[in-house]
Amino acid sequence: MILVTVGSQLPFDRLVGPVAEWARARGRTDLVFQDGNGAVRLDGFERLGFTSADEIGALVAKADVVVSHVGMGTILTCLELGKPLVAMPRTVALAETRNDHQFATARRFESRAGIFIAWKESEIPALLDRAAELSAGARIAPVASPELIAALRGFIRETRR
Repeated sequence: MILVTVGSQLPFDRLVGPVAEWARARGRTDLVFQDGNGAVRLDGFERLGFTSADEIGALVAKADVVVSHVGMGTILTCLELGKPLVAMPRTVALAETRNDHQFATARRFESRAGIFIAWKESEIPALLDRAAELSAGARIAPVASPELIAALRGFIRETRR
């Protein structure tokens, strides 16, 4: 199953549309779209508008591949659960977000195993054609490392002085 999720704030039709077109062209119906109540017709697919983080987590756990915007919640969930992620950044120029922070996030994660960045919608079909070959990379823990916690505690102590 391929899960397509756009997060909890806004639709992302520029991502959802090409994925739906790809699936229809290949006769795939094993996709679940959490599309934020977007405008793309999703007849023949399971569709969720907005849903809880717990429900998305359960869907990610079932998915073979996740397709998403470059949202940290989705990235972390995929890394935690060991799921390959195809992600495309939203852009402020198209009023898909408030700023272009997702481009910085995508650049930061594009070299990490298991994360596959589509910089534009025309790159999505080729990535999805390889979906069965995409690997997840190393899993991360669901909690912060002891080193990070110690560093944060040290920082807090220093700022209180």
